[in-house]
This record gives sequence, C-alpha cells and structure tokens, in this order.
Amino acid sequence: MSTVAAPAYRSFLSVEDLLGGKGVLKPTPRSPLDWVALVRHGLPSAAVDALSRAVRITQAELAGALGIPERTLARRKREGLLNSEESAKLVRLARAVERAEEVFEDFDVALNWLKSSNAALAGATPLSLLDTDIGAESVVDTLGRIEQGVFA
Repeated sequence: MSTVAAPAYRSFLSVEDLLGGKGVLKPTPRSPLDWVALVRHGLPSAAVDALSRAVRITQAELAGALGIPERTLARRKREGLLNSEESAKLVRLARAVERAEEVFEDFDVALNWLKSSNAALAGATPLSLLDTDIGAESVVDTLGRIEQGVFA
C-alpha cells in the first residue's frame, strides 16, 4: 500500500505578526475593516519597533522606507501612538514584506530581495520604494510577476 505524504504546512508571518501581534495590536484586527479602524485610530508606536526587529533594519532605515523623518518616529514612540497616515505607511510596508515571503516561501530570501537593487525596479531596492503608493504597487506587481515566472 502506497502512502502519499501530506503537503508540508508552511507558516508565514502575517501583517499582524510583523507589527507585534496581539501584544501590540489591541484589539486584534480580524477583517480588512478592522484594519481600517485601527489605522484610522493610529497604531501603537510599539509596532514600529516590532517591524524594525522583524525586517532586521535600523530605525533610520525604517524611517526612510516609510518616508517618515526619524525624529518624527522618535517623537511618536514617546507619545505612544502613530497618526493615521504613519500607521497606513507601516501597514503598507508590512503587507509588502508579507507578500514577498509568500512569493519566495522563505523569510530570509524575501528580506534579501527587499533590500537588494532590482533591475525590474530601475535598479532601486524594493524597500526604498515602499514610501509611496505607486512605489509599493510597483513592488507588489514585480512580486506577482516573479510568482508567475515572468522574472527570475
């Protein structure tokens, strides 16, 4: 009798995990509309530290990737809450990291890709483009092309 091995279950980091999980995000978002409410209210500043640790970049690098002055991030950390625009940028970056990990099926490979210059993105690093909606769309589009085998 032949047995077929069950496919290995691969657990990827979610946006929630990247932003600190239940310990940081209260209440925990369960739907896209929960995320809208959370972003409008403002994410706890602890989410900045959580994402910085997860993506293994400095606060200065994170500030650059978000398009938020480093001094502003430091001030928000003291205040304890990001404003809605800053929160949206942080979620956008976390969503791009999540998508990269889904495509590459390996967190370290995804981070390396995000931090490396990319010919498909005019030589820019994907991380450097995430400070704008158009840049983030280009990164996600490129990930989709990689997933479909258009780019190696």
